[in-house]
Amino acid sequence: MPDDERPAGATSTVTPADPTATTPTAPAVHADAEFENAPVPADRRRGVLSVSAVWAGFPLILTSALTGATLVNGLGFQRGALAMVLGNLLLFVYVGTLGALSARTGHNFSLQASRTLGSKGYVAASGLLSTLVLGWFAVQTGLVGSSVTEQFDVSGVLVTVVAGALFTVGTLAGIRALTVIGAISVPLFLVLGVVATMRAATDGGAVWNYAGTGDALALGAGVSLVFALFADSGTMAADFNRWSRSPRQAWVSVATAFPVGCLVAMLLGGVVAAATAGAGDTFGVLTGMGGAMPAIAVVLLFVNLGSVCMHCLYNAAVGWSNLTRRTMRQATVVLGALGIVLAVAGIADHFVDWLNLLGVIVPPIGAVLIVDQALLAARRRVPPDAASPAVRWQAFAAWGVGSLCALLAQYLAPGLSAVVVGLVTAGLGYALITRATTPTTTAA
Repeated sequence: MPDDERPAGATSTVTPADPTATTPTAPAVHADAEFENAPVPADRRRGVLSVSAVWAGFPLILTSALTGATLVNGLGFQRGALAMVLGNLLLFVYVGTLGALSARTGHNFSLQASRTLGSKGYVAASGLLSTLVLGWFAVQTGLVGSSVTEQFDVSGVLVTVVAGALFTVGTLAGIRALTVIGAISVPLFLVLGVVATMRAATDGGAVWNYAGTGDALALGAGVSLVFALFADSGTMAADFNRWSRSPRQAWVSVATAFPVGCLVAMLLGGVVAAATAGAGDTFGVLTGMGGAMPAIAVVLLFVNLGSVCMHCLYNAAVGWSNLTRRTMRQATVVLGALGIVLAVAGIADHFVDWLNLLGVIVPPIGAVLIVDQALLAARRRVPPDAASPAVRWQAFAAWGVGSLCALLAQYLAPGLSAVVVGLVTAGLGYALITRATTPTTTAA
């Protein structure tokens, strides 16, 4: 393996001090190990196609299409498409940087966060994001139930419970399951998404010039909406990209999701919205075609939203398994059951409120991690395995500043992107606070 493709620490060896001594044999690692509390070793990393399948199947979903429809209805097709492009490029830089950092170390999000927030302080961020992403699992599972009941005379509770149980069982297989469902979901969505778009759109000029439904939306708010859709799991990119063999492969795999997969899904949803004068219901278009298409559409719904649900539950399980020192699979069972309860309780009804919350609280955390580990740590030459204090108050202060500024921007300056405001103020704030509180050292 070339040096630039080798994960950090892959070439290190240990030589016993006594030539006659024997090196203890390391405990065997199970083939299905998820490395909840330790870096993924070099020999367990996965190829770029495998990790790309994980990422590509994440945002190429009906929820992204629904978001694209919302943007086009609020901004018109042309400005809505611009918001999609800008939001996805921002996600690419943000998620790609966090993913590349984890590919160097093999750390999951909890281990990555402990380097910046402290050996005990990371619990706050990891616990929060692992809980929020469980909420996203519940939202998406609830959407499966509500989408089916809108088109068919069946029990929404029953559909939601069955869907949640299937997604939970699938997540038990770990990172392998995410690769498999991504490989199935992507082509299925592309084919049926194009079919729905062609069915709905008969006049390309009308779609391009579509002005929206009159529910005005600022461009900055549109960018925030795109980013917030994957802010939580995007910040926890380390859970996926720790399996990458190099930072370069991490960037490639992230690109399949942002901008490619997410942008395609949003554009398809936007076209359907423009063609149907505001409806934007891709699933509804498919079920209305008759014949075998309604049954095929239900399969798409379960596989497609199942992909994002399994990704989110995996994030939550990896995070909470680290915090509780349980296995990922034990955490999956407990969290899956809790998520199903939340889904049945109707958490999907608060979809927009959930996105607003994610856009304010989550991005500043990632900004602090990026500035600390990609900029300041490199300048100070801090090794990846350097000891961290229990709590690094500078990181928490910057997180708070970024979230506060994002909240103020959302309500006092809706024309701005609250996400961008939070990212910039948190990152800049952390750099300034760290510089002001870190003693200057000189080489001997």
